[in-house]
Amino acid sequence: WPLYLLGLASTGRLDYQGKPLNGRIADHFRPSSPMFPKKVSFKITMSSTCAVLSLGYLVYAMYKYGIIAVICWYWNPYLICNAWLVLYTWLQHTDPSIPHYGEDEWTWVRGALSTIDRDYGIFCFFHHKIGSTHVMHHLFHECPFYNALEGTHAIRKFLEPKGLYNYDPTPWPIAMWRIARTCHYVEAPEGIQYMKSLEEVPMTEGRRKEKTS
Repeated sequence: WPLYLLGLASTGRLDYQGKPLNGRIADHFRPSSPMFPKKVSFKITMSSTCAVLSLGYLVYAMYKYGIIAVICWYWNPYLICNAWLVLYTWLQHTDPSIPHYGEDEWTWVRGALSTIDRDYGIFCFFHHKIGSTHVMHHLFHECPFYNALEGTHAIRKFLEPKGLYNYDPTPWPIAMWRIARTCHYVEAPEGIQYMKSLEEVPMTEGRRKEKTS
């Protein structure tokens, strides 16, 4: 997750204008990052400033209370929180049914619809339904969370008859296992691609014998 925020992993190939990054780093901290339009520069500045102040306070806390206390009360919860956040994000955007578009096929609407709503059980309550209203979030990202469910009902009514609304009622632990087994790579960055499984890759004769023995 920190690598993603720093723009070093899983940030995509295009900037906010749809232009290739060509080596530019699309991080979440600089107002000039190619990820953000200029209209949000002040918000990015304020967010990054608060992040730096938080890191400074952690250094102070280690000095005052000791590194063990900071590890127990901050670092361990931080790891758990971020592990869950990565899992949630992975499940929101990964499924054998979700297409991946190359530059020749991608449009904003196609990209926005390339996500999937799921039922996360009790976690829907704790997370304000961010996983079961994510399609709506992609289409209308400025909609506040407290209107997300109403918005989802509206877009589902419009999109579902057209076969454009993605929803999977599978319990999330089962969906997680299925995706871990079936979604490993796409064959090329061009055209319309669907996730493939490494289990489908033909094995050499020796490897096949080893697996069946």
